Amino acid sequence: MHMLLTRPGREKKITVLLILFVALGMTLAAGHWDPIQAQEPAEEDDILTLLPSIIAGSPACCPISYRDSDPKYGLQYLGLYYFSPDMSHRKYGLAQLSDLDFNRLSLSDRRKVADKLLSTLFFGYPEDVLLEKINARRFLCNVRKGLMEETNDMVAVEVEIRDEARYYHSDYAVNEVYDILARFYAMEHLDRHYLHNWMAYILTQTILFSPAYELDSTHYPNVASVYNWLVIDMNDDIGMRYSTYLHMTDSNNWRRFRSPEDNGREMLEIYAFDFADAHVPRAARTLQNWYLDEDGDTLVIGLNENTVPQYLFDTWVTTGFDFYRELVKSDGFHEGVTRRLVDFFFLEHGEAQKAQITAAIVQSQPETWQDILVQIVFSEEYLLHTSRVKSAEEMFYSLVKKLNYKHHQYSFSTLTEELSDMNQATMKYKLGKLDRVPLDTISFAEYHKFIRERVLIRNVCGTEEENDYLGYSNYGWRSAQVLSEDYFTYIELNPIETLTSFINYLFNFMIHRNPTAAERDMFIRNMLDSEHGGYLWGYNFNRMDEDKPGCYYTRENAAEDVFDYMSRLTEFYRFQEVQ
Repeated sequence: MHMLLTRPGREKKITVLLILFVALGMTLAAGHWDPIQAQEPAEEDDILTLLPSIIAGSPACCPISYRDSDPKYGLQYLGLYYFSPDMSHRKYGLAQLSDLDFNRLSLSDRRKVADKLLSTLFFGYPEDVLLEKINARRFLCNVRKGLMEETNDMVAVEVEIRDEARYYHSDYAVNEVYDILARFYAMEHLDRHYLHNWMAYILTQTILFSPAYELDSTHYPNVASVYNWLVIDMNDDIGMRYSTYLHMTDSNNWRRFRSPEDNGREMLEIYAFDFADAHVPRAARTLQNWYLDEDGDTLVIGLNENTVPQYLFDTWVTTGFDFYRELVKSDGFHEGVTRRLVDFFFLEHGEAQKAQITAAIVQSQPETWQDILVQIVFSEEYLLHTSRVKSAEEMFYSLVKKLNYKHHQYSFSTLTEELSDMNQATMKYKLGKLDRVPLDTISFAEYHKFIRERVLIRNVCGTEEENDYLGYSNYGWRSAQVLSEDYFTYIELNPIETLTSFINYLFNFMIHRNPTAAERDMFIRNMLDSEHGGYLWGYNFNRMDEDKPGCYYTRENAAEDVFDYMSRLTEFYRFQEVQ
């Protein structure tokens, strides 16, 4: 026994096991034992790192199994690996916000952080679900784990969004965008499928992968081609380097940048942040036999290949395939794509801060898009210290998910058109959304108008409305759920207390704070009869709709007034920094 204990490393392992055994007893006694987590393997060093959290029964411990032992991850050609596993979040270079720190925040700040994370991912939860998840004290871990699972029935989702009676399509419209936007609405769960679609969407909004359907040389199907291949690559564990290489050598890339000089320069600048003019002729020389034929906008690769090696990326490249392969293998690619995405999420950070964030991510050596994007959105810097205007998609999907919104047949064709009016068109621009949320007067007026008129002041209730997707008034948030007395204190004979509780509920749910005394008094004065102290006719909380069982009669008017007011607040449109 003594010999066993004194073998190298043995004492450490037995000590760890003894402490874990004691910690297990403490955790069971506290009611925090999670059999799913218990079955997940962890390295010895990881266990030691997590011991304080485990002993304390802390949600900061979030062990997740990452697949990295498949032989396919070793497949490569000339140093370009085809497949890459997603990195463990414990290896990220950018500090991640833990549940331990999240739970130390006030409830108001936890709401802000939770809303920022979910809205960034185009998601949201109804009030009761959100509070339950926050109060479980493992909010961040549970969201992170959910992104590793496959919960959505994607066969059913694809059937749903192709139902012509419920989702509009046209022979002359960008149906591909309609389907992409509708898919986020139709997916009910924030899971791996949702994450992959979200990542593909983010990438196609940037200069990295914009399908650029505004150009004469591109076509609506290119939208689906670029976007769908990104999702398929992610589903198949294709690494970001090889996925980008496949895109670079595809017609969709050449429809955007159509000559050897143009394509070579743009690939260097976009993906490697290489702005050296001297490198452009070398890149163009390797691509001398590549061109986009105007007949069908087809990429043609001729047989007149370059035979003179060109020095780029600290090596020699001869053909176009060499050029693209060595570009995505280079350190410049690592830094370039990371910086593009840092710029996209940290809009209001200074240059020095962006450089530091980029360096921290690059240091962790990401090899998949998830390694970068999930590292960003779960980071302390993003969740606690970032304030920026929400994009229209972040606002729209957050609202429709949390408000249990019923769509109209034209909802997503309308959203596509409205995004264009806001100058936030999706996948349209040659260089992506260089200005993610334009704030000029006209652009923001269109943004406000869409959110207010198409989402906030429209509601539905009743069997007829639920089954009709063409009626002008049959879309909006479902009032029976949003206005339920489960969320506020309803006292039949005390309108003031009822309205006070109701207004507090809506403010906390939507903008994560209590109303000021002035705001609360303004609404109460507007909704009560000052002479008799009862409800004004249009705001009577005691009335139900006799023709629609389970529906309210005028209560939704009070909610619409509050929502209308919120639509005019700056804070409604911004992710808020948590001090």
